[in-house]
Amino acid sequence: MHTIQELQKFISDEIEKEVILLNESKPINLYGPIGYTLAMGGKRLRPVMVLLACNLFTDKIERAFPAALAIEVFHNFTLLHDDIMDQADMRRNSLAVHKKYNENIAILSGDAMSIMAYKYLEKSETENLGKMIRLFSDTALEVCEGQQFDMDFETRLNVSIPEYLNMIRLKTAVLLACSLKMGALAANAPERISDLLYVFGLDLGIAFQLRDDLLDVFADQVKFGKKIGGDIISNKKTFLLLKALELSDDLTKKELLEWIEKKEFDHQEKIEAVKKIYIKLNIKEITEKNIDNFYQSALNVWEEIEVPGETKTELLLLAKMIMSRDH
Repeated sequence: MHTIQELQKFISDEIEKEVILLNESKPINLYGPIGYTLAMGGKRLRPVMVLLACNLFTDKIERAFPAALAIEVFHNFTLLHDDIMDQADMRRNSLAVHKKYNENIAILSGDAMSIMAYKYLEKSETENLGKMIRLFSDTALEVCEGQQFDMDFETRLNVSIPEYLNMIRLKTAVLLACSLKMGALAANAPERISDLLYVFGLDLGIAFQLRDDLLDVFADQVKFGKKIGGDIISNKKTFLLLKALELSDDLTKKELLEWIEKKEFDHQEKIEAVKKIYIKLNIKEITEKNIDNFYQSALNVWEEIEVPGETKTELLLLAKMIMSRDH
């Protein structure tokens, strides 16, 4: 069984090879930004999950390389378009693609990445290729649905927490779940276990996004890799904001709504004011409790996964790594 660090090295080496090819491909302004994006690094969490799930059933993890590349390229495509929609300047402590190049280039390069993801996946040598393509297509559409819900919520003040949790399930969690199931399918794993891995990934993915919400407000900006408080500035309906609106007394809610409705404001002043409200209402602790609930749900599924205990140790380590991350 390979360690998470070894799997990160395997996938990073594969991505480096692809970056070299991309940087030599023409037109330069289509493929160059893709190479730039993939070379930014990151935790490579999703492709590692693909390889890790495959490794539960076989030592031949190269079977899952095409699926791992497909997942990573698709994920980075969504980041290109997300950064345009959110008008985010930075990504992983580097200029976002639409800032380094321009918006039109970022849109087209992102489109190309979404197509390239399928081309990578098609190289998978497994009898489950049809299932993998269907799973990938369903997941890709769900991610788009989640993004649209997220944008719809920007103009609504009556978003419920269940609506929000469904949105992050679609926007974030399904891709983590897909990553694990894809790796299992690449290894021709039993259907029951591949389905359990999917559910494990869903619970872990929701916990992951809730932690991301928390980090956007309370993380160290240098470690986080992008400006802290971006969600507050853009009035994103995160778990923190929705819970604060739910728990606020009339006076606190009035102050929070005033900040939400302001069209012109000092960014830092708004971040500090809203953060102060969150602290007063114990929103950080409440969010952490909800994160732990989803994590415990994932652990319950982990117990049901019928492979030798030592084989799935790295899967548990990955879950713990996600839960303890500070960036």
